[in-house]
Amino acid sequence: MNKITLLGDQSVRYPTTYCPEILETFDNKHPNNDYFVKFNCPEFTSLCPITGQPDFATIYISYVPNIKMVESKSLKLYLFSFRNHGDYHEDCINIIMKDLIKLMDPKYIEVWGKFTPRGGISIDPYANYGKSGTHWQQVAANRLANHDMYPEKVDNR
Repeated sequence: MNKITLLGDQSVRYPTTYCPEILETFDNKHPNNDYFVKFNCPEFTSLCPITGQPDFATIYISYVPNIKMVESKSLKLYLFSFRNHGDYHEDCINIIMKDLIKLMDPKYIEVWGKFTPRGGISIDPYANYGKSGTHWQQVAANRLANHDMYPEKVDNR
């Protein structure tokens, strides 16, 4: 059994710098079932690496767990740790995905950032991964090839 240390601890402090080591896992009780777990983080912030100005986004994380799952409070604290982190939108999304792959070794994962516009343009990077040697590898390739073929109407970003 994994030790969950953050959930329920009222004294936990939010990290002030990028902090992947704060992520915690627990065992998937249904490793023989394929199912999606989805997180929505509508208050993600990071910093532009050039200007230092804040960037705001909604981050969507969907994954099919394997043996380990990410604990949600640790994920919240981890995503908050980007608040003072300077990286491009695309880098943030790929870093998040790679950190979660390293943490959990999921069957499949996708991370999508929908950033609010700065300078009149919004950037919505998407990254995904399917475990090599499984059918999820092909799912990832197909999902990427067909990603966002019919994007939603953007009228308030």
